[in-house]
Parts: sequence; structure tokens; C-alpha cells
Amino acid sequence: MNDPIADLLTRIRNAIMRGKVTVSIPKSTIKEDIVKVLYDRGFIKSYEIVDNDIVVTLKYKKGENRISGIVRVSKPSLRIYSSYRRIPKVLNGLGFYIISTPQGVISDKDAIEKKLGGELICKVW
Repeated sequence: MNDPIADLLTRIRNAIMRGKVTVSIPKSTIKEDIVKVLYDRGFIKSYEIVDNDIVVTLKYKKGENRISGIVRVSKPSLRIYSSYRRIPKVLNGLGFYIISTPQGVISDKDAIEKKLGGELICKVW
């Protein structure tokens, strides 16, 4: 596997399309940080570390998932960076970017508040 972040996003997308309640993802620090941001922003119900896996419980309301879309932005072959002033909006504010900054993986809102730029990992809406 060349891109573990793309694997994380694909596992979540596939679980949503199948209507699964939980999805198991191999554990790594960056994946755990991304899942924590999704939890903090209310896009997943919960997550827990079990052995060497992250078990994510997806959030549904009346049969509809909270995550409508999740897309990888910066790829290993083409890294995308942005200063905090130039972070684009996702669907006019309905979604958000997950950004890797010198102070860790955070959402675009937190990056703007802390005046931190970084790599745009993915966008979620």
C-alpha cells in the first residue's frame, strides 16, 4: 500500500456505501489523528483503538450518513500546501479540510484560528 491515507478514506467511503455501522482500519498515528478530527467535528459517532486497528463507528441520522463526501486532496505524487489565508472553502462552508500543520493534524477552522498553514490532506462534506 503506497498511500495509507487514501486507504483510510476509501474504507470509510466503502463502509458508507454499504450502509455499515462500523469500519476497521489498520492503526497508524496519522490515521488516528485524521479520525480524531472527524470525531471532533461530529462527522463520526465514535472511534476506539482495538489491538492494531482503529474501529470507527459511523454516524447515521434517519438512514442518511453524516459524511456525504470525503476526497483526498494532497497525494504522494502531488502535494498541495496552503497558507492559512488561502485555505479554500468546501461547499461554501458546509464542509471542511483536514490539514497537516507543524502543530499536528487539525481542521481548517482551527488552522485559521491558530494562523497555521500546511498540507491539505483531504476535504469532507
